Amino acid sequence: MTLRPALKPQRQPAAAKANRRPAGRPGPRLNRRPARRQAVKRHRRGTDRRPRFAIAVTAAFFALLYLPIGVVVLFSFNSQKSLTVFKDFSLRWYSAFLKDDVLLSSLGMSLRVSLVAMAGSLTLGVALALGLVRCRSRLGSLAGLVMLVPLITPEIVTGVAAMLLFKGFGITLSTGTVMLAEITFSISYVTVILRSRIAALNPEVEEAAMDLGATRWQALRLVTLPALLPSILASAVLVFALVFDDFVLAYFTTGVDPQPLSVRIYSAIRFGVQPTINAVGTLMLAGSIGLIALALAIPRLFGRRGGLDLLSGK
Repeated sequence: MTLRPALKPQRQPAAAKANRRPAGRPGPRLNRRPARRQAVKRHRRGTDRRPRFAIAVTAAFFALLYLPIGVVVLFSFNSQKSLTVFKDFSLRWYSAFLKDDVLLSSLGMSLRVSLVAMAGSLTLGVALALGLVRCRSRLGSLAGLVMLVPLITPEIVTGVAAMLLFKGFGITLSTGTVMLAEITFSISYVTVILRSRIAALNPEVEEAAMDLGATRWQALRLVTLPALLPSILASAVLVFALVFDDFVLAYFTTGVDPQPLSVRIYSAIRFGVQPTINAVGTLMLAGSIGLIALALAIPRLFGRRGGLDLLSGK
């Protein structure tokens, strides 16, 4: 019988001894981080950096956009006639504007045109929006596309086309032609705002009113229109502000006298900018900002979402 020599235990390397742990004791956590986690961390670190170039471009854009307006507002309170040297604050040029009969007559014409355009575009825009939503045929889809054309057409093209149309029919340019052109231009804005709002209404509410004995007209007057009231009021204020400030369309369709305020200002600055024009521009700017802010706040007053959702009619 042959005896085999006993095997000697092999020595384990030092690294294996370091990683070996007694039973029942948690071992040390390995200091290994996956490459994916490191890549995600580097990506977050890169996205957290501020885009300095984009911030500089944005600041330059707003400076070029609003600094001239700020200069006009500042020099409207200048006590001197100079448009380059500001001395003291004064309401001299606002008082001169209130005593200028020509500018006041132009202001009155602009207000009349804005009110008529607001009423006409609301009446036609509400009817057009209801027809586009209720009409399910291809003709309705085609009419919806045609309705968007005035929004993407350059306003100077619309102004020239309106002027040629009036000239072709032998109509003398006057306040009436300005009103007709502004109504035609504003219908699309009202329709876009109200169309999506009407589409969001539940048709079963109107059908329930008709089941209770209401006619179609009564259901429209007592159910649908009250639900659309916030969007209608917001559209009215927005159209009033747009028409009051409009220059291009009014310039091509107005007569000799009286002229809208925007056209009168353009005629006045061709012979040099007067400080009174700065005061008029400041008042128009303040009025426009107030009207647009009111248009954006009206849905909130009725318990609906406001802000930029106005353009989508929500």
